[in-house]
Amino acid sequence: MPTYKKVLVAIDLTEEAPQVLNKAMEVCKAHQAELVLVHVVEPVGYAYGGDIPMDLTELQDQLDKAAREQLTAYGAQYDVREANQVVSVGRPESEIHRLAKEHGVDLVIVGSHGRKGFQLLLGSTANGVLHGTECDVLAVRIH
Repeated sequence: MPTYKKVLVAIDLTEEAPQVLNKAMEVCKAHQAELVLVHVVEPVGYAYGGDIPMDLTELQDQLDKAAREQLTAYGAQYDVREANQVVSVGRPESEIHRLAKEHGVDLVIVGSHGRKGFQLLLGSTANGVLHGTECDVLAVRIH
């Protein structure tokens, strides 16, 4: 069994996040690993195909601020040092790949909604993380 020294857990800041965080804490405790807590905010324009005739900067700033506040609260609750609390803006799969390399992690943990067959791995985000990450990936089943 591999030993993990640095674990990145990517959460979506929904009510399901603690399920993923609790599993990440178990893994970190078992391996005496350092935890990097990540949330990726998708650019507002993505949701609308990037074709909106208005400035979305203020909305994006509000989303970023809310995400940082929530991530800080989780960081405090799970005792994750501030330097390891990362809010990033972009496509979740790409940002998780980049942050995993940047932080030198050897395990990425994401949530899975337990669909059948190949969709077992969350959906597009977990699938994208799995197929582009050079380290191990753990998909946590969300109930």
